[in-house]
Amino acid sequence: MTVKINAKDGQIELTDDVIATIVGGAATEIFGVVGMASKNAIKDNFQALLGKENYAKGVVVKATDEGDIAVDVYTVLSYGVKISEVSKNIQERVKFSLENKLGITAHAVNVYIQNIKVVGE
Repeated sequence: MTVKINAKDGQIELTDDVIATIVGGAATEIFGVVGMASKNAIKDNFQALLGKENYAKGVVVKATDEGDIAVDVYTVLSYGVKISEVSKNIQERVKFSLENKLGITAHAVNVYIQNIKVVGE
């Protein structure tokens, strides 16, 4: 699926992979986020962190009828952080990044915690 933006000089189509890269980069900048996880990590019993080139596996983009999008972000958090606060920060950063970098409004950013990792041991 692609998101279409009408500009004065024509139409711009953004694939889900482009949006996922922006979302994944924004989410991993937040303190307490260890990395991105696959959306099928629990079902597939695969708990590895995703690299930048695979952020699309940890982000689900859904276009709505109003022209905006809903984003599901699958993350791995660090042990000892306040989950509600980190999730709220992810939501705010993802919305901000999408609006500033792509000009897309996200009406919902759903954060799913796939795993908790102990960092630094």
